[in-house]
Amino acid sequence: MSASADVLAMAKVEVSLSAIPEGKNVVIKWRGKPVFIRHRTPDEIEEANAVKVESLRDPQTDAERVKQPEWLVMVGVCTHLGCVPVGEAGDYGGWFCPCHGSHYDISGRVRRGPAPLNLEIPEYEYVSSAIIATDCRGGGLMRCIVSLRKENSSSDRRLERGEG
Repeated sequence: MSASADVLAMAKVEVSLSAIPEGKNVVIKWRGKPVFIRHRTPDEIEEANAVKVESLRDPQTDAERVKQPEWLVMVGVCTHLGCVPVGEAGDYGGWFCPCHGSHYDISGRVRRGPAPLNLEIPEYEYVSSAIIATDCRGGGLMRCIVSLRKENSSSDRRLERGEG
């Protein structure tokens, strides 16, 4: 049995990374959930790395949450009751869930409030000039892709035309 066309259509989203300025967020919808994509500044990366991991409720280093420090990709659902946090808000410069007061830092780690866990990081890998996200929680039966394209290089254009 394979997935229906409407399910497959929700599984793949492409976003141009070149359209996301440094220091800004983009929210896309993936499988009915918001996904936050943040192009982090060097100062934000430094701030995320300076946090004492042992002080965190759900201890994770920034390096454990990102593949490339400048790009943060997270499922935008509060781990308390499933609300959608507001970006560039809260006491730690990351995300704030106004429903019950959870604060997340610039790495999406819970710092204050009732949320028990950090914002979820979907499984993804960089492949050439794209990020591929695969949801393995579905038993591996469905491959869900979030393709985040950087600027098209000449080699990317050759591949798209089938020349590479």
